[in-house]
Formats: sequence, C-alpha cells, structure tokens
Amino acid sequence: MADARTITVYNAKADDYARMVDAGGPDQTLRDFIAALPEGARVLDLGCGPGGASAHMRAAGLDPDPVDASPAMIALAKERFGLDARIGTFDEIAGEAIYDGVWANFSLLHAARADLPRLFAALARALRPGGLFHVGLKTGTGEARDAIDRLYTYVTVEDLHRLFADAGLAVLSTREGSETGLAGTDDPFVLCLARKPADA
Repeated sequence: MADARTITVYNAKADDYARMVDAGGPDQTLRDFIAALPEGARVLDLGCGPGGASAHMRAAGLDPDPVDASPAMIALAKERFGLDARIGTFDEIAGEAIYDGVWANFSLLHAARADLPRLFAALARALRPGGLFHVGLKTGTGEARDAIDRLYTYVTVEDLHRLFADAGLAVLSTREGSETGLAGTDDPFVLCLARKPADA
C-alpha cells in the first residue's frame, strides 16, 4: 500500500526535488548501469521522480519505462523531458520477463518493511533472464518518518542481500556511502546491483 503522506510531500516539493537530483549529468552508478545493458534494453525506472535518470537512459539508447506514484513528479518528467511517464505504485508492478533492467534508486525505501519481500519477488519476476536490478536504500533499522513526513524503511546491507537472495537474484556489487537529501539530513545509504540468472 502506497503511503499517502509521502506522496503528498513529493507532490508539494516536486520542483525542489528536481533541482536537487538533476543538478548535473548522470552519476557513475547510473552510467555503469546503462553500460551494463544492451542497446534498446527495456528498463523499469521505479520511482522515476522528475525523470532525469530515464532521460539519460533514453539518450544512451535504452527504452525506459518511468513510473512514479506522485502525479506532480510524472508531470515534471513529461514537461521537462517529454517522457512517456505514468502514475503507478509499487503494488502495480506485475508481469513476467518484461524488463531487461530495474532501476529502483531510493524509491523502495518508502515501502513498508513487511512488503519488501513481496515487492522484490514481483520485480524479479518482471525481469528477463540475465536482467539487472539496481536498488538504493538508506541503511539502519526500523521504520520512521523524516523531518518532512516521508515514511522510510531502513535496512542493513545483510537485509538487502537477503532480499535479493530470497528473490532468486545474485548480488554483483555493493557500495555504501552517505549524502544529504531533501530533508536536509546527512544519511547513510547502500547501493546494490544484482542479476537474475540467465537460466531462470
């Protein structure tokens, strides 16, 4: 179930968020993800926000499917980049073997902890054999709202690796760091890339 209060925050602060995340070109993590996929690869941009990542993917020859639960973010993605972005929640992702990649960069952290195993399993099913799944989450434990009322589920690196393993995916790389986000706090995070087995 999507958290309505979190969506309300993103609707209200869509322009501020766009200025923060689209200040420059694609970062190294996104460049590496793009480079690891074949030209024309279909990629689910889950929680696409104002559309910057999908725009970079498209420019590199990929076929992004930008999805976000915030109508204001979808409007920005369409207005700024002409993307065929659509409104959708985590729970609405379904289908089998329809994507070559999933880019879930700091989006699934807004899902309830109890929902994460189910969501990872659904996204794994949506991947084609050999497909790549990138996720960025904040590290820690428990669930809490930040200073601007967004709901967060925090994970440990071990939690994240277990979610991938339980979904049948093999972790390829893991990187930890910290950064200041929209709420103004410096928070630790983990970035992880996993692959669906080619014979799955």
